Amino acid sequence: MYGFFKQALTVDVSNRSCQTEMLSDAFLQTCMGGKGLGTQLLLDRNPAGVDPFSSDNRLVLALGPATDSPIHGSCRHGMFAKSPLTGLYSESYAGGSAAIAMSRAGFDAYIIKGASDRPLWLEITDQGVFFHAADDLWGLDTFETEEALRKKVAATSPGILVIGPAGENRVRFAVVKNDGWRVCGRTGMGAVLGSKKIKAVVFHGSRKRPFADPAGLKAYAKENLALYKDHPVTQAYRNNGTPMMVDILNKAGGFPSRYWSQGSVQQYENINAQSIKDRCQPKPKACRTCFLACGKSVRVQQGRHQGLTLEGPEYETIYAFGGLCMVDQIEEIVYLNDLCDRMGLDTMSSGNLAAFAIEARRRGKIDLEIDYNQPDRIAALLKKIVLRQDVGGLLAEGIRPASEELGLEDIAVHVKGLEPSGYDPRVLKGMGLAYAVADRGACHLRTTFYKPELSGLIDPDQIEDKAALFIDFEDRCTLFDTLIVCRFYRDLYPWEEIGKMIALTTGETLQKQDLQSLAARVTDSTRRFNLREGLRMTDDWLPKRLLNEALPDGRRIDSADLRWLVDDYYRLRGWRETGQLSDAIA
Repeated sequence: MYGFFKQALTVDVSNRSCQTEMLSDAFLQTCMGGKGLGTQLLLDRNPAGVDPFSSDNRLVLALGPATDSPIHGSCRHGMFAKSPLTGLYSESYAGGSAAIAMSRAGFDAYIIKGASDRPLWLEITDQGVFFHAADDLWGLDTFETEEALRKKVAATSPGILVIGPAGENRVRFAVVKNDGWRVCGRTGMGAVLGSKKIKAVVFHGSRKRPFADPAGLKAYAKENLALYKDHPVTQAYRNNGTPMMVDILNKAGGFPSRYWSQGSVQQYENINAQSIKDRCQPKPKACRTCFLACGKSVRVQQGRHQGLTLEGPEYETIYAFGGLCMVDQIEEIVYLNDLCDRMGLDTMSSGNLAAFAIEARRRGKIDLEIDYNQPDRIAALLKKIVLRQDVGGLLAEGIRPASEELGLEDIAVHVKGLEPSGYDPRVLKGMGLAYAVADRGACHLRTTFYKPELSGLIDPDQIEDKAALFIDFEDRCTLFDTLIVCRFYRDLYPWEEIGKMIALTTGETLQKQDLQSLAARVTDSTRRFNLREGLRMTDDWLPKRLLNEALPDGRRIDSADLRWLVDDYYRLRGWRETGQLSDAIA
């Protein structure tokens, strides 16, 4: 089987040792790479019920058979662990260029176990693994850390993964960054590294992944570039990036705002893609092997943040701060985005928690000077969270324990401990199902089902028969994550293209039914991990606020509709009515 080195590397930071093991063809055929590989390694290696901050919680970095290939959108890596935020399955992906360096170090997966007694950074190469003291890096922000390591490492194009102070202090939604602004952003991977006292992991090498048809891959990539470089999808991402969703969701009434009490904001024209064009001089920026160039390098042109530069802000950051926290100027959202980036915080969880804190203060539950559209006070709260000062220490534990401690469970919006993205399920019913059953908690990326609902492929209010199309999207996204390929290529890579990519990289010939079976195996393995860690049927549900409160225009999703969607999903997945796997012990 081509497309793999057929090797995994385990690094034990407790005793500064490493071990290589072979991955058989049969094993890889069952799970493929990326999510399938990372999930299976977690199932096999992580002790059941392990504390996420225990030295025994493995952190798996996985690549796919498309990594370091000419396939457009393939420069991505995945991280997998037991989440310190949810206590369940954790996955997160990032683009940039780091995946190429990770691949050239010569392994399909890297398993990090143990914990160091002092700060360190790892250097993983095709010549060996090196453990370096990181006392001089501990406390630096993410940009400072990456810059310092580029000076330390004697390699031309290293892949550098870093955490910030949030990860060091085990903030449960801390991120791992690379290439400046690329982020494994959700479920707390940075906190897992921080618990192991690992400030950074650096990769470099010169090994090349063996492909079944190298010439065919080059021709395939060339053909796709010619077909799609000027495609409307490409133009939309290149010209506007993900902030184009602000106008779309605000018009649809599904732009979550004022901490999930509204579906639109009056100030949307001050925080949308056009405002970025008008006031921040955006320039398209792409990951390696990508022609979409959805990223935007921006520079604030006026006001108190004049000169501030970053890549972003993405739609989800705008929704979190501009919608939920009602910040009404794009420059202030850029400022909050930059602050999160430097400290190593997930912007989505940060915006959700800031808005939750505003509501808690309004209800007299916390003593804190903060309100909607107060960016400086929101920034001050984020700093308290990172330093675990005062109420920041409680919020650093995540929305679920914070809401329980404050007696605000009825207004807290999360699924399995993870806050949703910027698509209100009271408007987009399929997104209600997406949030409810997503394996890592409320997530839009496991299915990207907002796409068919907003485009008119399926009525957002339809309930019956929706789960079938939903699973088709979910399975295809799962395969994107096994290859690993960016989901923004979903309109360009339908089922038959996935089969072509697998054939060109691995030599395996898989028809759509085979591909669906592979995706189902990965989904079942992920479910098996969660069930082992205590997942219950009642966890596959939406928060009370989204079920009990209608939007101002009267739109809602009720419990009966959600029950139908979830039950139908279980049935089509071949699971029991209780959400258990059919092969599970009763």
